[in-house]
Amino acid sequence: MTNKSGSVLYIGVTNSIKRRIQEHKSGQGSLFTSKYKCCKLVYLEVFPDLPQAIRREKQLKHFKREWKDQLVLRLNPMWNDLSESLLADPEHI
Repeated sequence: MTNKSGSVLYIGVTNSIKRRIQEHKSGQGSLFTSKYKCCKLVYLEVFPDLPQAIRREKQLKHFKREWKDQLVLRLNPMWNDLSESLLADPEHI
């Protein structure tokens, strides 16, 4: 997740992406996302189990910012808020 200007990136793991998005957007997410107003989902990966997701989260957190930006650009070159389509589609994720 990022803020409106895209100056901050937040990486996290959840078992319910829709719930987590709503928490972040309402300011009830992590302290980091509340402080930096990260409410725009720009990148998402889905894993079959929690241990794999946690391994990937740790890997991404060690990436340089430039590498993280490249991941987002490959999936979402306009840095659109992906949460809008996720929250609108009850069948999605």
